[in-house]
Amino acid sequence: MLKPVLNPRTAALAELHRLRTDLPLFARTVCKVRTKVGGLEALHFNRAQVHLHAQIEDQLQNTGKVRVLVLKGRQQGVSTYTQARFYWRTTLHRGLRAYILTHRRDATDHIFGIANLFHRHHTGMRPALEASNEAELIFAGLESEYKVATAGAVGTGRSSTAQLFHGSEVAFWPNADDHMTGIAQVVADQPGTEMILESTANGVGNWFHRAWQTAERGEGDYRAVFIPWFWQEEYVRDPRGTFEWSDEELEYARAFNLSPAQLAWRRAKIIDDFAGDSARFRQEYPATASEAFVAVGHEPWIPPSMILAARNRKLGPQETPLIIGVDPARYGKDKTCIARRRGRQLMPLERMEKKDLMHQVGRLVLLIRDEHPLRVFIDVGGLGAGLVDRLIELGWGELITPINFGETANQPARFVNRRAEMWGSIKEWLPGASIPDDDILAGDLVAPKYNYDSEGRMKLESKEDIRKRNVPSPDSADALGLTFAMPVAWASMQEQGRAWDDLMERTRQLDHEGLEGLQTG
Repeated sequence: MLKPVLNPRTAALAELHRLRTDLPLFARTVCKVRTKVGGLEALHFNRAQVHLHAQIEDQLQNTGKVRVLVLKGRQQGVSTYTQARFYWRTTLHRGLRAYILTHRRDATDHIFGIANLFHRHHTGMRPALEASNEAELIFAGLESEYKVATAGAVGTGRSSTAQLFHGSEVAFWPNADDHMTGIAQVVADQPGTEMILESTANGVGNWFHRAWQTAERGEGDYRAVFIPWFWQEEYVRDPRGTFEWSDEELEYARAFNLSPAQLAWRRAKIIDDFAGDSARFRQEYPATASEAFVAVGHEPWIPPSMILAARNRKLGPQETPLIIGVDPARYGKDKTCIARRRGRQLMPLERMEKKDLMHQVGRLVLLIRDEHPLRVFIDVGGLGAGLVDRLIELGWGELITPINFGETANQPARFVNRRAEMWGSIKEWLPGASIPDDDILAGDLVAPKYNYDSEGRMKLESKEDIRKRNVPSPDSADALGLTFAMPVAWASMQEQGRAWDDLMERTRQLDHEGLEGLQTG
């Protein structure tokens, strides 16, 4: 059967419709980019760009707008993708303004150069320019424009209006808090608007780090999108002639299924570009989000490689009693966190935000009744004291052990206090253990600094001092640490079962439905 022949105008309109609705098609059909080895080629999205595009389109479909935070390594194509997206929208739609803000003038020139290259080598129905200069393209007849600027002085960009905004290397902006306050006035909270903020990490406590933590917790409008370095096909090196791999390198390679060529590239990068400083590599080329935000110059108590291995390790069911650790909170930024551990396996963490004492009591009683823990350790430094008192009043005192983080350690010659000792136990436990694939937990585990006192005892940075650095309190890791608060011994499962029968008999007056009411009230 012969296909109908379209007249040129109909064919052109059909092609225009395809380009307007398919960014990857537009990119490889229209856009030219400079390659890393020189020359021009069509823009075919790499793995990082494909992933980012899928995340953005999913959010756009579900919310009607785009608000994403992208954490990535160096030269992974995020800026190129964003320029292609904004050039696509401003040249194929009317009345759109794209505004791009970068951290340095040379970066501003580079990003504008990407868009300018798209336009100069446009292979199709290129829109005419009404005006252009070193920082702006205005498309004739469309009332659309594309503009770049540098995030320098306070107030940059506040007088502009835009529907599309790209913040490049936001973690390096000198006045990020002020700029982001102003950008909220530049881009209206309306359907069809887009804000793409991307950066490599630059330590902790800055605007980008705080925003990432918020997005990672699922709060606010922004979606956290992480892109690991090893997605780049070009980040490889001939491994022949390399020395024997270290244990740390082998563990890292196993955690992320890296090839010898990728591992050789990583080693060369650490040696040649970062003078052997692996912390700098983790910041510039992270494998996970938590790795990226380990402050340079701050080597965490628990090595990131150990956490990575535990996240990727899968264990079968553990035939050991359940231990529960509870780090309570009520209001403010901290969250109540409940950790449940069986032997070498940590089960998914449970977090509660802004729940009162009775709600938390109800939830714990349901966990106790349903899961039969051997022991429940609760931090009593604040709200926890009331939690313990109420649980004892309800008849669960035999299972509850109050813990004060500041009290004397069981091994006082090694650790300054009980909290430091619990973190010491986490570090000893992690090899061979399995933990959830949980970015918040991983970030908490590398958050605190540590040092040693004059007697050689390990001292962990306090929660208060961590907050002063604008780093969230490591509630998840503290809850895990509480499961190691003191040694516990258990009887046979048969004896434990009899003990549970006795305990349940003595607490039979508890009303299960009433507790559910407490939990949801």
